[in-house]
Amino acid sequence: MTITTPTPPPLSDELERLCRRLRLPYVRKHAPDVLATATSQRWDPAEVLRVLLAEEATGRDRATISIRRRSSGLPAGKTFDAWDSQASAIPPPTQHALRSLEWIGRAETLVICGPSGTGKSHFIEALGHLAIDKGKTVAWHTPETLAGLIHRHRADDSVNKAISKLIRCDLILIDDVGLLPISAEAAEAMFRVIDAAYERRSVALSSNIHPSGFDELMPKTIATATVERLLHHAHVVITDGQDSYRLAQATAGKGVMPLT
Repeated sequence: MTITTPTPPPLSDELERLCRRLRLPYVRKHAPDVLATATSQRWDPAEVLRVLLAEEATGRDRATISIRRRSSGLPAGKTFDAWDSQASAIPPPTQHALRSLEWIGRAETLVICGPSGTGKSHFIEALGHLAIDKGKTVAWHTPETLAGLIHRHRADDSVNKAISKLIRCDLILIDDVGLLPISAEAAEAMFRVIDAAYERRSVALSSNIHPSGFDELMPKTIATATVERLLHHAHVVITDGQDSYRLAQATAGKGVMPLT
């Protein structure tokens, strides 16, 4: 025998209008169920109010996180849910300390450098998603997308305005430095962002080479100015000596589903 729960009556037109006027979409959504439960269980009026306001706060928090995740530009999927902490060359205590996000509150930077395939991008992107979940704002870029940002705003002389908007974020991620040749515009963009963020916002950067070798990627004067600001308050993590995850999975036949 299937027992069906009766559908709670909808809100009155007046309550519906008030919820819309006061912009309480989650109260409006959950009120019929909450009021029906409150009536059947004889809740105290204060409890009804508490539950409805809690639903509104929770709904708004979820919406804010969703908006921040979309606007961050972060690639999807690289979160700590898929992270193998034991397989990483990053020492577990270091992983734990970085995942606390306390360094972001101190406007410190993070540099992870090492060979391709050692989890650098995954780790900083997972930190970005975690930071958003914890209520922080994040922006993800590569040197190429930063160059595009500079290029788009140079035409109307609004580069400084664009950089100022970018560093309003609590955490700025710059991924895959050194993977491709860095153009003059990308070098300028990296310097501008790191200079503007210096001692004001946190930057997390992944690179195939140590920042001491950035003069191989960009003019020496720009490289020196960029690196000294980047490393002054930096946590530097090196993943040398670790085999590539991707190559290890490919060699073990785990990169694809078996053909049948």
